[in-house]
Order: sequence, then C-alpha cells, then structure tokens
Amino acid sequence: MPNQEETSRFGITAGRSVGKAVQRNRAKRRLRAALQSYLSLVSPGWDVVLIARRPMLEAAFPKIQAATAMLLQRAGVLDETYEP
Repeated sequence: MPNQEETSRFGITAGRSVGKAVQRNRAKRRLRAALQSYLSLVSPGWDVVLIARRPMLEAAFPKIQAATAMLLQRAGVLDETYEP
C-alpha cells in the first residue's frame, strides 16, 4: 500500500504453519537477507508486508532472492530502472 512518508517500510511475518519458533525465525531471517539486496531499488512511499511460507526453509538462497525480486516487481514497488 502507498503511504504518505518519504521512506518505504517492510513487515516480515511467518505463521505457525511454517513450523516452530526456530523454523519461523530462520524463514524470516532468510527473507530479510533476500530483501536487503533490493532495498536500494525500492521506490519511496510504500508499506509492504512479506509473509514467509514453509518451502522457504528448504529453498536455495538465490531462489529466494529471485522470488523476492519478482514479488516486489509485480507489486510495483521497484524503480523503473530495475531489470531482472
């Protein structure tokens, strides 16, 4: 959702379906790390919530990064200069 601020904000969550606390925290850490690569490319003025899912626990990190980029691009929050 667009916000009225000059920065973009991100919320990361993982439900109990991901696993116990250790698995949920690991999934959120991996998602945060993947998101770090794209923060400089995000347009200002967005509130974004990312939800970690169970397959993230076994996925290779480059696959998580690619999925994160695709979701951000599909949501329209990446700058127009971004090319996959």
